[in-house]
Amino acid sequence: MTGAWWGRAVRAVAGRRAQLRWVHLVLGGALLMPYYLLTGVVFSMLLQDAVPFTSLPWQLGTFATALPLAVPTALLPLVRPLEATAARSLCGLPESAELAAGPAGSWDARARTLLWYGLHLAIGGLVSGLTLSLLPASALLVALPFTDGSYADEGWPHAFASAPHALAPLAGVLLLGVIMGIAAAAGALLARCAPGLLGPAPAERLAAAEQRATRLAARNRLARELHDSVGHALSAVTLQASAARKVLDTDPDFAREALAAIEETTRDAVGELDSVLGLLREGEDRPAPAPSPTLMDLDGLLARTRAAGVAVELTAPGSLDRLPPVVSREAYRIVQEGLSNALRHAGRVPVRLRIAEDPKKVEITMENPVNGAGRARPTGGGRGLRGIAERATLLRGTCAWDTVDGVWRLTVRLPLEASR
Repeated sequence: MTGAWWGRAVRAVAGRRAQLRWVHLVLGGALLMPYYLLTGVVFSMLLQDAVPFTSLPWQLGTFATALPLAVPTALLPLVRPLEATAARSLCGLPESAELAAGPAGSWDARARTLLWYGLHLAIGGLVSGLTLSLLPASALLVALPFTDGSYADEGWPHAFASAPHALAPLAGVLLLGVIMGIAAAAGALLARCAPGLLGPAPAERLAAAEQRATRLAARNRLARELHDSVGHALSAVTLQASAARKVLDTDPDFAREALAAIEETTRDAVGELDSVLGLLREGEDRPAPAPSPTLMDLDGLLARTRAAGVAVELTAPGSLDRLPPVVSREAYRIVQEGLSNALRHAGRVPVRLRIAEDPKKVEITMENPVNGAGRARPTGGGRGLRGIAERATLLRGTCAWDTVDGVWRLTVRLPLEASR
């Protein structure tokens, strides 16, 4: 038990973490040193009896004067991220500690940066001074019994001028332990203060959260686009290929039409896939991706679906070009995913598609039977239905689906006023 306690104590003052924190403290002293030297030179020039580099009181006075001169440099934009990087690398912070990655954006953050920088320079300067003065003294005390004692009348060894020199190494080791203990305690203090003083401000945390939410929304959008475009194409191609295989010998004309529909479907799917992947190539020197399809492209979608053997009955206004582009684009994806669901879960059954428009909203209704050869959908819906609901929610619309009397019905309402 005693051995374990001793081992922890030694690691606390002499382990790798303590050593790195000591380096961090000496770095603070090094940052203060130019201001300390400049202040000492000015004192020597202005005050005739000033001895700022040899007298302890003068050294402390010079230190206290130089510190306020150095601290305002923390307002420079690069100081905060550099200090955060140094603290993260040398202070042994826990992995959960969150430090700022950029310059201070508010006066609250600047004030905390000033306080941190002042602590780093002040504590680092004191520890650096102790290191420069006491480490050589410790070495001299340890070496005193093994020398001729010519320096025994100077500095710390003078205490053993009339005492047995054999006690000097013990005193030197104790002095070294004191230095290491002070450095370990000072390093632990700075490590404890770092997250609070160098951590992001509430506004920065909010901005970072908004950025993460934006990235997540972009990823979800890409996932929806890929699922809807590629998923529909694969479902249609599967049914078209199946139909062509079954009638290849008996109805070669229909088989050729199905193969032509497969060719057109895959070509359109590749174009849509390139459009979606173009969102990932923002900032690169590449041609702009093709525009996403809208309800103006609905005829082609229905033709490819009918080529798979699915009868689609469309009821819609004469022209859909008056819809806002964002509503028209999302409505196309909703219809596409609705048809994909019919292909996957119900097979070759007739689908009724109705699109109604009024000044306030556009309503999309899709119906198809699920009895007979059809395969009923799970009650909770699949990934595509969740994607439809997400698209409706993004436009502040509503989405509902249900099976009534053997008929699957999907109803989506998208408001127009908020999108114009």
